[in-house]
Amino acid sequence: MTDSGAVIDWLLGSDPSIRWQVMRDLLDASEAEWMAERAKVETEGWGARLLSYQDEDGQWAGGAFLPRNFNSREWHEHGQPWTATSFSLSQLREFGLDPSSERARRTVELIGASSRWDEGGQPYWQGEVEECINGRTVADGAYFGVDVSSIVNRLVGERLEDGGWNCERINGSVRSSFASTINVLEGLLEFERATGGTPQSREARRSGEEYILERNLFRRLGTGEPADERFLRFVHPNRWRYDMLRALDYFRSAALLTGAAPDPRLGEAIEHVRLRRLEDGTWPLDWSPTGRVWFEIDDGQGRPSQWITLRAMRVLKWWESWYRTA
Repeated sequence: MTDSGAVIDWLLGSDPSIRWQVMRDLLDASEAEWMAERAKVETEGWGARLLSYQDEDGQWAGGAFLPRNFNSREWHEHGQPWTATSFSLSQLREFGLDPSSERARRTVELIGASSRWDEGGQPYWQGEVEECINGRTVADGAYFGVDVSSIVNRLVGERLEDGGWNCERINGSVRSSFASTINVLEGLLEFERATGGTPQSREARRSGEEYILERNLFRRLGTGEPADERFLRFVHPNRWRYDMLRALDYFRSAALLTGAAPDPRLGEAIEHVRLRRLEDGTWPLDWSPTGRVWFEIDDGQGRPSQWITLRAMRVLKWWESWYRTA
């Protein structure tokens, strides 16, 4: 693979969850074409496989955030587990399970009736107590057609003075974090896409974007140094983790919704993405969070990743449609 056509062929040879996004985002296929491909997520490949692990009550692994049989020793020895309902729903959203399908509608109904958060015991669609989790819950709920406005209102009220969010706020933190902020931003964006948002949620989303943009997506505001070297490394699945490619993909999605031009402050991160392209035209997976999963969907650290490549190619296509650069 030495040209974009060969890379796209490689992506099209993958799972339906990748194929439909390639068709929509890279090939500009008609909506009828990519919708037909997206419908296969429910019945083929990774989407169907993840759905096969669903419990009868609509949950995964018997819990909202943690598996039913979770032991804290597992977290310390093997990493955070990713098999419970929260992360499974987010992965189905990433795969693109059609939210209007009967399976999707039934799933969110069952979860609303059966699932309770590990921390606090609240019904699932009322949200947890922590901003990072609630940001993803809003994104999943809005995508799958659930009324999550009460969680949105809570998140708007939990914004910090610097414009973003931090899940350690309850423990006294007064500075936002990149990870908490991107999780909330993705939720607010999905809520806005589904409902139009509210004046308050749109303003909160703008301030959260500014928090990330004024730091060029990865730098400390005070020193200009990288806030975390891992932000420069590409991670998948992100789960709750932040990296600059996730942020770029968010800004692309937000701009496509609003019609805004890319902010020039994204340019440094865009150049980093360009420089990370391998000789064969793909992008590598730098790392994945450790911990229990239902199954692996990448070929391993250091190997070309279809997910990372898809995200990088669509971000660059969007950027270069505005700023024609070599």
